[in-house]
Amino acid sequence: MKIAITTVQAPFITGGAEFLANNLRRALIKNKFEAEIITMPFMDRPLHLIEDHIVASRLIHLEDCWAGHIDLCIGLKFPAYCIPHSNKVIWALHQHRAAYDLFNTQYSNIKDDDEGNRVKSLIYKADRCYLKEAKRIYTIADNVTNRMKKYNNVQSRTLYHPCPDMDKFYSGEYENYILMPSRINITKRQHLAIEAMAQSKSDIKLYIMGKADNTYECDKMLDLIKKYKLQNRIRYFDYVSQEEKFKLYANAKAVLFIPFDEDYGYITLEAMSASKAVITATDSGGPLEFVADGHNGFVVLPDPIEIAKVIDELAKTSLMAESMGRKAKEHISNMNISWDSVVKELTKL
Repeated sequence: MKIAITTVQAPFITGGAEFLANNLRRALIKNKFEAEIITMPFMDRPLHLIEDHIVASRLIHLEDCWAGHIDLCIGLKFPAYCIPHSNKVIWALHQHRAAYDLFNTQYSNIKDDDEGNRVKSLIYKADRCYLKEAKRIYTIADNVTNRMKKYNNVQSRTLYHPCPDMDKFYSGEYENYILMPSRINITKRQHLAIEAMAQSKSDIKLYIMGKADNTYECDKMLDLIKKYKLQNRIRYFDYVSQEEKFKLYANAKAVLFIPFDEDYGYITLEAMSASKAVITATDSGGPLEFVADGHNGFVVLPDPIEIAKVIDELAKTSLMAESMGRKAKEHISNMNISWDSVVKELTKL
């Protein structure tokens, strides 16, 4: 069986979506399918380009190729999941959130004005028309499933998948630092973590790890660290090797992951696989499907003072961090998340 995985690529941006597509392809090939990733470029600035991309997706023919008939199409992201195919399933990472839950917020370039509402209407119409072409619709997390039901009245099923190299994370020491991994951008809220460190009364350090989406985001973060005179307590790791990444997770006291309404969040799975408690926020979305407050982590208000309180609580001793870390590892292990189960579900007749 030949399977096309359809997704989009924002030029020069690499993140969880790209890892997912590549790992899905590998899992399909491991299970004796022929699989290829079909990627279309996607830019949302200026706004009129979104309409062009929707039209472009509908003009792509994926029923046949030089190698023969394409038996199944698995759509991952808007508008690539709009590409027509007679045997299509959708496994949505998310919809175009700028038109949905992020509409008219600081996180979206689609505003409540004439042009913004026009583009928003086009996106809603495309989803209403083209989601229903799929034989089955899945999402990567309950958070995405709930959004699709709320905004489009579309029923979908959550299908969890492992984070990359999930089996390679390990537990080491519980040293005097909190690890905050993820891309540097406004939705991941590094600024909130820095403000929390300014409120912290302990000597624990914060290690921020991740590549910035652009130099503006990076400079803004570094300027904020200087503003609060936290250069001795906050360390920024731009690029790290896989070995160093595993080591940073292994020896952290806990992991801080406080994004705004995350779809899924590999970092939660990575932290738990490394036996680390996760500090997340009440509005962080996906992580809330895994973190039980006071059991395998903390769920706090997205407020610097509240975040500082739990960081300082963990700083007092390693006993709490170790206990919560063991429970986090047990929880993620008991969920039995695997690529084989994902492939079985997506390819069933």
